[in-house]
Amino acid sequence: MSRRRETTTASPLELRLEALQEATELGAERIDASVGEASWQLLERASMRRTLSAEHTVVGFFGATGSGKSSLFNAVTGEDIARTAATRPTTSKPLAGIWGRPGSDALLDWLAVHERHVLDSPLRLEKKGIFGSEKEATGLILLDLPDFDSTMTANREIATKLAGKVDILVWVLDPQKYADAAVHHDFIRPLATHGTVTLVVLNQIDKLRENERGPVIDSLRSILVADGLAHPKLLGVSALTGEGIDALRQEIAGVVTERGATTRRLSADVAAIAEKMGAGSSLVELKLPAEPTKKALTTELAEAAGVDTVVSAVRRSYRLDAHKKTGWPLTRWLAKVRPDPLRRLNLKSADVNPTLNRTSLPIPGAAQTAQADSAVRRYAEQASSGAPAAWQGSIRRASRSGRETLPDELDQAIANTDIGARTGAWWWPVVSVIQWISLVTALAGALWLGALFAAQYFQFTLPEVPKIEGFPVPTLMVVLGILLGIVLGLAMGVIARIGAAGRARKARKALTRAVATVAARSVIEPVGAEITRHNQFIGALERASK
Repeated sequence: MSRRRETTTASPLELRLEALQEATELGAERIDASVGEASWQLLERASMRRTLSAEHTVVGFFGATGSGKSSLFNAVTGEDIARTAATRPTTSKPLAGIWGRPGSDALLDWLAVHERHVLDSPLRLEKKGIFGSEKEATGLILLDLPDFDSTMTANREIATKLAGKVDILVWVLDPQKYADAAVHHDFIRPLATHGTVTLVVLNQIDKLRENERGPVIDSLRSILVADGLAHPKLLGVSALTGEGIDALRQEIAGVVTERGATTRRLSADVAAIAEKMGAGSSLVELKLPAEPTKKALTTELAEAAGVDTVVSAVRRSYRLDAHKKTGWPLTRWLAKVRPDPLRRLNLKSADVNPTLNRTSLPIPGAAQTAQADSAVRRYAEQASSGAPAAWQGSIRRASRSGRETLPDELDQAIANTDIGARTGAWWWPVVSVIQWISLVTALAGALWLGALFAAQYFQFTLPEVPKIEGFPVPTLMVVLGILLGIVLGLAMGVIARIGAAGRARKARKALTRAVATVAARSVIEPVGAEITRHNQFIGALERASK
């Protein structure tokens, strides 16, 4: 994709053309296809025109049938070159009058103007130069073009095509048809942005009485302003009597000697295309949604992906493992026969390939899919707020670019998140040792009591059993061992609940971070790239419009 070249030698027109090309590329599939095509045609046309003669200014006479366009052409050139007739003649081929032939042939070939006449009579500008001499308008190509209201399609196409190529547009109107809606709507109005290279000539003013001329010219001026020509250059002339012809010559000669018409024409073309590209847009830069919106997206995707289910399984699995390690040894088998919820979700496996690891969470149903889609849609809507409809569509498409793979990516992210599934608490082994000591103590006391009972049964005489505070030691061993195991088991159950809640909170944070990473990669980053593209587009449009 092309970008603006930073160069100190580039002219303002070159910078504008580069900006237009950048905007066209950035707006591909996001702007009206016809506008994009028109932009590429303009860029190609501008490139070609700038390689051709810069010493020649092309002035085109455009007019309706009967406007006296060809007669006016002859009057300005001073020679009877163009074919004229009294009964509404029709010009069928473009005709060129050339002042200064060297370098003009390639330009006329590009314009597809084959009928050419080299003129020897100078077209002078009556402003004195530095040394008091008149300036001669050399390097001028004056075109008499087919009537733009011709019933012949080919003639109209030629006029339309050359209206997009000439440097100066001269609209030749007549008192009878100067307000013709077709003329203004189809030709003058679409090129109203080209006011700096447009001249309107009201020909045949000799047909108007003196007191009619002012009102007609004022009427025509108001129509031109309504067309979009803010300050129209308007001349009243008569090819038949010669009235106003010198003024028209001076106007043309002034443009030619200035040597800026080609640049102004192309600049006007660029501005017109840029305006069409930006139609319906406020040209305001978009911003990525704020952090709360991103968090809301992550939260809803986490819910849709089953993070709550995993967090609940982490809590229950922790308590189950704690009971296996710290519960009363005689009842631990009960925990071992219970299914581990994390193992059922395939979240407790070791030595697995992260790229292949998946959970055993249920496949997202219609509700979960709808929840994820809604979250993505809301994020895209907020991101595209204020953008033109086409860019809103492109931002929504960008947000859904990973829609097909999003469920699997979320599942893989959950499967590969370290939720501490195989990590126990530091106090589990300590409590386990105490539990076994209490059990062994109780068993030792029970065996001692059993030995005493057997000795008494077989009438053996044994030393007196030691006592503590009047209680036999073996009895104390049994009672205290059992009580300690039970109390410790109950206490560890409460502590395990607290630990399970903490482990669940940590797991939720870790899982949310994993989901946020997927959301950033699949939704936020594509949307951000499209927003950046939009902002670069409007930046290029602004540079092209300046």
